[in-house]
Amino acid sequence: MTQALALGIDIGGTGTSFGIVNRRGEILSKGSMPTIGHKTPQDYFIALEYALRPLIEKAGRQNINGVGVGAPNGNFFTGEIVFAPNLPWKGVIPIVRMISETFGLKATLTNDANAAAIGEMMYGAAKGMKDFIVVTLGTGVGSGFVANGQVIYGHDGFAGELGHVIAVRDGRKCGCGRHGCLEAYTSATGVVRTAHEWLEQRNDDTILRANKENITAKMIHEAAAAGDIFALAVFDYTAKILGQVLADTVAITSPEAIIFFGGLAQAGELLLGPVHKYMEENMLNIYQNKVSLLRSALPDADAAILGASALAW
Repeated sequence: MTQALALGIDIGGTGTSFGIVNRRGEILSKGSMPTIGHKTPQDYFIALEYALRPLIEKAGRQNINGVGVGAPNGNFFTGEIVFAPNLPWKGVIPIVRMISETFGLKATLTNDANAAAIGEMMYGAAKGMKDFIVVTLGTGVGSGFVANGQVIYGHDGFAGELGHVIAVRDGRKCGCGRHGCLEAYTSATGVVRTAHEWLEQRNDDTILRANKENITAKMIHEAAAAGDIFALAVFDYTAKILGQVLADTVAITSPEAIIFFGGLAQAGELLLGPVHKYMEENMLNIYQNKVSLLRSALPDADAAILGASALAW
C-alpha cells in the first residue's frame, strides 16, 4: 500500500532545503540548494524545479498530497512572497502559482516562522499545546503565533511579525527600511552588527578581534562558550533586548511557551538563560513564571522541511 506524502520546501535567506515527508514526520528523501546567486525569481525557480523534479519522480507524483512552502514574508492567503527583506529579490513572487502550474500539485505557502510553528505543533515541542509562540533566530527574526490551536494570520496574512516591532526607538536601520526593529539586534546578522560596532568603539581584549572582518554569529557563540568576556557581553546585550520585547509580547496572547528555532537558538542556555531572566524582570506580574522558553524539538537540520511539509496536511 502506498503512503500519503508531502513535499516541504523551506526558502531561507541564504539556502533552500526541501524533502519528501510522510504523515509521521519521517523525511524519506531531501536536498538543498542556494537561495542566493540567482539574478531573478524566475532564475531561482528554474533551479528549484531542477532540484525538486528527481525527488517528486522518485516518490511518485500521485503519492504526494501537496506541497508546503515556508518563506520570509510568505502570505498564506495570496500564495505570494511579498517584499521579503532577507531574500535577494524585491517585489512580489507568486511562488504557489509557479509550483502548482509546474508540478500539478496543490501548494500552500506561509511565512517561515508560521511553518515552524505548525511543524512544532504536529511533530515537536508544541505537541498538545494550544497557545504558544515560535521565534526563529536566523538571518532575520521571524515568529509564528498560535492561539486556541490556530495560527494567527490576521486579515491580510501578515500577522505576528515580531522581528519588525520596534525594540530600540530610533535605533539601527533594519533591512525593511525602518529603524530599531528587533531583527536588527537579535538576528544572527544583528549579533554580528553588535560585535562590529563594539570592536570599533571599545578596546576589549577578545579572540574575535583577530578576525574581526569575518566574524559570524557562530564564531561569537563559540567565543562565548569558551568564556570570552566580550562575546558573553554581546550575548547579554542581545538577550536583554529580546527578553524585554518578549515580556511585552506575552501580554498579547499569554502563551504557554515560547519555542526558539534557527541558527542562533543553537547557543542554547548561553542566550536563552539571560533572555529568560530579562523577560521575567520586565513582565507584568500576572504572567511571571508561567511561560516556558524551549528550544525546538525538531531535528536541527530537518526542522524547516518538517515545518513546511506540515502545511500540506
